[in-house]
Amino acid sequence: MSKPIALVFGGSRGIGASCVQTLARDGYDVAFTYVSTAPAAVAGKGYRVDISDAAAVAEVFGQVQRDFGGAPNVVVANAGINVPPAPLGQFPAVDFRKLVEVNIVGAFNILAEAARRVPEGGSIIALTTSLVRHAAPGLGPYSASKAAVESLIRSLAKELAPRRIRVNAVAPGPVDTDLFRAGKTDEAKQRSAAMSPFNRIGTPEEIAEVVAFLASPKASWVHGQIVQPNGGLV
Repeated sequence: MSKPIALVFGGSRGIGASCVQTLARDGYDVAFTYVSTAPAAVAGKGYRVDISDAAAVAEVFGQVQRDFGGAPNVVVANAGINVPPAPLGQFPAVDFRKLVEVNIVGAFNILAEAARRVPEGGSIIALTTSLVRHAAPGLGPYSASKAAVESLIRSLAKELAPRRIRVNAVAPGPVDTDLFRAGKTDEAKQRSAAMSPFNRIGTPEEIAEVVAFLASPKASWVHGQIVQPNGGLV
């Protein structure tokens, strides 16, 4: 019996890399995408793609189908970016445009193609952020880009229900990744840790376990949800 196939967009590091490793552990044949350099220590087969290019996203789905012998049963839309935070009045328009092009347009491209390709009974999972519900100064544009993804997910869940494709989002709190650490002082990291009553930030592995659960038959009755592994942040 052939293994189910998982495709993780943004699977080269951080949460995405942990998703690749965890899904491989759980018996999936895993494909993943990256932006620039293919990582050496990640399980699965990598494909370079710019998710803001709809044609390139469609081509990756085609390559996975050719290389693995079938369409992905699970798609994880993890690819995204952040930019330096700033109050809205001082937020550079060019940075907001970057967030829109990758976090919104890119997610749309992934989810739209997944809607066309994932077979009956599959699972689509997008990564967003608990900051959609925990407003923080300077992070409004980033949070807004992820709120848009959650709106896409909720509508897509209704649209794909007749094909028994489960659609959910995972919205972590602060997680110890390169993206989280970039530009932060130790004091800023501690402030983030203090946002949880556990007084720590999460790990990529903890988020990947939630993604793997949603991908699995154990989550057969979880659909159209925003699951928040955030240590009690909200």
